Amino acid sequence: MKNKRISNINIWFLSVTVFLAGLSAYSQGQIGGWDPELETKARETIEIFKEKDPGMKTFFQESYGYAVFPGIGKGAVGVGGAHGSGIVFENHDPIGKVNMTQITVGLQLGGQAYRELIFFEDEQAMKKFKRGKLKFAGQVSAVAVTLGASADVAYQNGVAVFTMTKAGLMYEASLGGQKFKYRAKKAKNKNK
Repeated sequence: MKNKRISNINIWFLSVTVFLAGLSAYSQGQIGGWDPELETKARETIEIFKEKDPGMKTFFQESYGYAVFPGIGKGAVGVGGAHGSGIVFENHDPIGKVNMTQITVGLQLGGQAYRELIFFEDEQAMKKFKRGKLKFAGQVSAVAVTLGASADVAYQNGVAVFTMTKAGLMYEASLGGQKFKYRAKKAKNKNK
């Protein structure tokens, strides 16, 4: 019985890994070109966060830059995964696209869709993110946005992270890190 349970867990883990790898491969094909619809959704997400907590405006004004994920999907039964695409802004201008992938292991069950904002305090934090060196070790670093939530948030290691649930319910006591893959926006060819 125990071997069968371990086998089922291994099959589940493999399935989640293959699924996320497929999503990653698909998005890698899309990441080279610009996605105006994703940029529009990112700008709408910014307004939703500002509406929910007007104090967020300070982070947008004072940060070096920020990454906006309009939608991240997450699901788990013991082993879980999450994936989402977003837009990176510097001086309020879009400079690139980013994919986030996460695999978690631990006590967890359910599914959830959420938005995420990552603010970069300075150029060094932004460069670390762009090089793929920024990884989150767990969900404890994110702050759920409610009215006034941003008032007591300070940067940790050059970043501040905010999330907002869109739909779903998830019970989670797990460990796993978010990993990011950044691609710069291609400059428009002025000769065309």
